[in-house]
Amino acid sequence: MPEGDVVWRTAQRLHRALAGREVLSCDLRWPSLATADLSGRRVLEVVSAGKHLLTRLGAADGEPALTLHSHLRMEGSWYVERTGSNGRGRRSASGVRAVLTTPEWTAVGHELGMLDLVPTAAEAGLVGHLGPDLLGPGWDAAEARRRLLAVPQRHLGEALLDQRVLAGVGTFYMAEACFLAGVSPWTPVGELPSPDRLLTLLHRLLHANKDRTGQVTTGDLRRGRQNFVHARSGLPCLRCGGTVRVAPIGPAPRDRTAFYCPRCQPGPAPTDDGRPQQPLGAAPRPRPGAARASRRHTGVMRDGPR
Repeated sequence: MPEGDVVWRTAQRLHRALAGREVLSCDLRWPSLATADLSGRRVLEVVSAGKHLLTRLGAADGEPALTLHSHLRMEGSWYVERTGSNGRGRRSASGVRAVLTTPEWTAVGHELGMLDLVPTAAEAGLVGHLGPDLLGPGWDAAEARRRLLAVPQRHLGEALLDQRVLAGVGTFYMAEACFLAGVSPWTPVGELPSPDRLLTLLHRLLHANKDRTGQVTTGDLRRGRQNFVHARSGLPCLRCGGTVRVAPIGPAPRDRTAFYCPRCQPGPAPTDDGRPQQPLGAAPRPRPGAARASRRHTGVMRDGPR
């Protein structure tokens, strides 16, 4: 899922393309918004709020200013093309959820996870629950610390992923920040040796990556060495050489994945079974006898009609 730095960068790109321009036409392919018409409204700004995107449009024909709210979820994206170009073919037309056309640029929302249209004055109903935004202009470290420590027995990784605590952190930054802080994601937040240091670290990481397309936490831009533990289960830790592990964190069914190095991150152990693990996305190891069965099946197909 895109995290705060990716969403912030998306908002910047959309703002540069749309802000100050009039919407010539719009196509919101969302059941509750199918009849909405934003044409004639001027885009005032596009901003991010944690993992949320807010496209604010001016008042028109006596109607109040509106906000088009979107969330990328796992697969969503916004891209910009010159109005009148045929660039939309780069992505499947079936995945298009929103199209905003201005005289110069057209913004296309693809595979969006959420899409809402509300009066700008009612934005709080969509994003008012969020904790301090790590990339927001009003970043409040003291309030983030208060929210983080509000439930002392809660696991650190679970708390960091809760957008009501602080906005913008996903599994990537949760795992990398816990590693760099040298603490297990399963550490109760009340036992954190330095909550302020952890929050400062997260703030610095997101700011360091917000202006570039890759997420780097090691300082090494070489492929496979950009981050310490995230998506590296079964691989050697880049610091100690031990094996990086992954296990679920948080209550089911809302649990998420947490990557960690047991040597570099002492503390409470997760609930994984300790068996060998492969890197995330690697092909699963065949079960005993599966290869023979596969060959037999392939043989049958090979001997059939061609």
